Amino acid sequence: MQTLTIDFICSLDGYGAAEGWPGFWGMEGPEYLAWLETAPDKDYPLLMGATTYRLMSEMASSGEPGTDMLDGIQKHVFSSSLQEPLAWANTTLVRTDAVEYVRRLKTESDRPLRTLGSVALCRSLLVAGLVDRYRVGVFPVITGATGRERIFDGYPDVRLDLVEARTFDQRIQLLEYVPTVLESPPLG
Repeated sequence: MQTLTIDFICSLDGYGAAEGWPGFWGMEGPEYLAWLETAPDKDYPLLMGATTYRLMSEMASSGEPGTDMLDGIQKHVFSSSLQEPLAWANTTLVRTDAVEYVRRLKTESDRPLRTLGSVALCRSLLVAGLVDRYRVGVFPVITGATGRERIFDGYPDVRLDLVEARTFDQRIQLLEYVPTVLESPPLG
């Protein structure tokens, strides 16, 4: 069975995006972009929802830094609102239950899987016990006034065991964890 890594970028206050800010909050430095292009999982199949697909395909078509390498990657997009044919190359539109589809994909895929954004999709995959790794790139901004898409709202309680940590460009923190969904808070 293949592994699934949830992959998020967020502001320090937990937002996945902010109104009026550019992609990566304008803070994607050369070390971070080089890591995106050379990471061992850079070409693993991607899972995403419709909102992330719309945003990322638009960013890729406009030449946003760090998005060009996504064109050749297999993408599975979960949506009831998007219509075929999808313009972004190597994209499969999935209209069936995401949890069951990903459960089957983890068994049948010849490669590990990862997500790209997609807050609600990731939450449902975590609750279903399908997530093996949780990776967060924390950007050094607080977007309390303009932030949108609070990543962790609606999540269950989750214990995170740190397995890797890196700093890029002396400002971006990359934290990778093994998640365990908790039934209840731990006893004191």
